[in-house]
Amino acid sequence: MNEPVTSQTYAAALRRLAELTARVREQQAEAHTWYEQQCAAADRAVAESAEEVNRAERELVAARETQERVDAEVAVLWQELNARLGGGGRRAGAPPTPRADATGDPLPLLEGVRDLLRRTRQRAELSGKVNPLMLLCGLGGAVLAYALGVGARALGARSEGELAVGLPVLALVITLLGPVLGLLPARLIADRQHAVLTPRPVLLVVTAGLTTTLLLLTTL
Repeated sequence: MNEPVTSQTYAAALRRLAELTARVREQQAEAHTWYEQQCAAADRAVAESAEEVNRAERELVAARETQERVDAEVAVLWQELNARLGGGGRRAGAPPTPRADATGDPLPLLEGVRDLLRRTRQRAELSGKVNPLMLLCGLGGAVLAYALGVGARALGARSEGELAVGLPVLALVITLLGPVLGLLPARLIADRQHAVLTPRPVLLVVTAGLTTTLLLLTTL
């Protein structure tokens, strides 16, 4: 037969049960608190990761836009450089490709290239070393014009009608253009030296051409 339970034993069991129940509730509360903290930390981590992804995407878009702008600017500057060098781009070749280890902002470098091209675009005056060439241009232009005039007059002498009248007039006009005909090769020389044709070389060409023309007209 079961022994009867005393009131003290029953009370002790109730206290023990209450203690265990309180401990379980305390552990459950701690578990809920830990779970909520972990969920909050996970939510913060997800939000931070999403923000980092969005920031990385924005930086990627900005980097691509910068790359496209830099590539377009490089193409324009390279085309201008090829135009300065001449030869239809064969001298400078293709535009340089980006280096794998390149760092820094390329925009200041491009601005430096633009400034250099702007400064080289400003042509200087022809130096005094080309004065003999300018005199030869004037002389050659006058001789060529005089020779063309002589040919036109000779052709007119062998012609009849309107040609016989018009060709001598044309010969005179061509001969009178002799002093300025030398400006054409003089301009080519100035362009090759990336210089401007100032009044000094122009005066040399015209003076040499005029002197040569007068000498040819008076001595021949």
